[in-house]
Amino acid sequence: MVRVVSAKRILTAILLTASVAAAGWAQSPAATVSSVINGKTIAVRYSAPSVRGRQIFGAGGLLSRDPTYPAWRAGANAATTLTTDADVMVGTVAVPKGTYTLYAWVENPDAWDLIISRQTGQWGLSYDPRHDLGRVKMTMSKPASLVETLKYSIADKGAGQGELRLEWEHRVATVPITVK
Repeated sequence: MVRVVSAKRILTAILLTASVAAAGWAQSPAATVSSVINGKTIAVRYSAPSVRGRQIFGAGGLLSRDPTYPAWRAGANAATTLTTDADVMVGTVAVPKGTYTLYAWVENPDAWDLIISRQTGQWGLSYDPRHDLGRVKMTMSKPASLVETLKYSIADKGAGQGELRLEWEHRVATVPITVK
């Protein structure tokens, strides 16, 4: 009888630990958005953090404590990736077919650059500018209300044109995409 009680306690402890760990990881759940533009697929994979009452951008904001600041992994957890099955232009940067890591240069919270890096597979808190494919200015605006959870979208604008959009906190940043 003692062994059965001990086994039940051990199983309960394991399940409780697993559920607490899963809840912590789910604070920034994985997400993927994709769009077909001119017959070609463009996708962004990221982890979506939430504001949860914190200041995110600017002096003293959450991102200013990241070791890569002012380069931000443009998400949480693993670095955010952009995958395209065609050569595209992201703003003024020519991006060959393939997978890349996205960062945002957020030193000025109201004027961002999108950084497209050739380095992939790294955790989000490492950034090496030697791997940059290029940088492009993003168009900034304000959402109508607080955007609690980071959200990416890719819109097909027709005629081979699209838009990559990132929304979080009190910021919206966009950049045009052209499929070659």
